[in-house]
Amino acid sequence: MSDQHSVVIQIGGVYASRDGAVVKTLLGSCIAACVWDLEAGVGGMNHFMLPAPTNGDGGGTLSRFGVHAMELLIGQVQKLGGDRRRLQAKLFGGGHVLQMAETAASVPAQNIRFIKGFMASERIPVAAEDLGGTLARQVIFHTDNGKAFVRRLPGSGLFQTATATERQHQRDAHTALQHGGEITLFDN
Repeated sequence: MSDQHSVVIQIGGVYASRDGAVVKTLLGSCIAACVWDLEAGVGGMNHFMLPAPTNGDGGGTLSRFGVHAMELLIGQVQKLGGDRRRLQAKLFGGGHVLQMAETAASVPAQNIRFIKGFMASERIPVAAEDLGGTLARQVIFHTDNGKAFVRRLPGSGLFQTATATERQHQRDAHTALQHGGEITLFDN
């Protein structure tokens, strides 16, 4: 469609449209979930960094966390006329792109477990997925028809950008955990 507009989202981004938008993102260990209702021609994408906030990590944009990003995305699709019962999903990301030992507790592993569990518990069928591995990805999603395209990015400039962004977000999260959130104790 020639009238489709293009939108780029980053970590914490959530975008839905009924006007046939093309949504793009770049992923490392993060997840992008694309959901759509083909009958209504409505769909969208999110991009989240971690499944849920941890102690001291609740500040900033809550849509950086899958638990919030998924509800925001589904809510936006429904507001635009999508029916939750007809939603389908495509899932991307969770790449082990940082130079750290891969474990079951690693960020990519946590993200993949979260998104698969979320889709199962919400009974949203997953039409396709490209999860895990060691490469960053560029994802392009068409909101009106659910078509998605993914390009794996070995050693390219885009790979370096995704990796640098992932490292900075992990440093920020680690700093927040070390310093904790502010707590005010009070008596009645």
